[in-house]
Amino acid sequence: MRKIRIFAHMSADAIVQPAGDDEFAVSGWSGKYRSAAGAEALAQSQGTYDLLLGRHTYDMWSGFWPKQQGGPFAGAINAAKKYVMTHRSTGLDWGPVEAILPDIAENVRRVKATDGPDLVVWGTTTLTPLLFEQGLVDEVELLVYPILLGQGIRFFSDRVAPHELEFVSSRSTPTGVVRNSYKYVGPVKRG
Repeated sequence: MRKIRIFAHMSADAIVQPAGDDEFAVSGWSGKYRSAAGAEALAQSQGTYDLLLGRHTYDMWSGFWPKQQGGPFAGAINAAKKYVMTHRSTGLDWGPVEAILPDIAENVRRVKATDGPDLVVWGTTTLTPLLFEQGLVDEVELLVYPILLGQGIRFFSDRVAPHELEFVSSRSTPTGVVRNSYKYVGPVKRG
């Protein structure tokens, strides 16, 4: 059985995409921190993995990553099988790729139960809450940047039930990006 690992780049106030920012989360606001954070993420993410992506993220990344041919990070992302959560299976040209529809939770469970590399979730705020709700998450990696953005899309919606994580480790980069690693425990027990 594969692990599902969620990676998120976020501001100190948990924003993964600022209001009005049309690019993926590691662009723009994180630029002056990116090299250190990217090196840290790369060091921890090397090897083989497959990707669970929302359709919006897939569409953005498919315009960027196939043009990036240098280095192991681009190579790993381009080689990874992309499982795309989508309501339409057309236009999935950046492969290897498989559309996950119509029952996303059931199909993610099916993929997770197969043999293969870990499944990494990056850049999607719509899929992440569903994975938590369904108890499909195994690990969470949060790269927290030393910036407050105030408004934008947050890592976790306030409409989602609380979940508990177990702390594994924490590392920081010279530019102040802190990488926190957690294991997923489950829904918070009340009382």
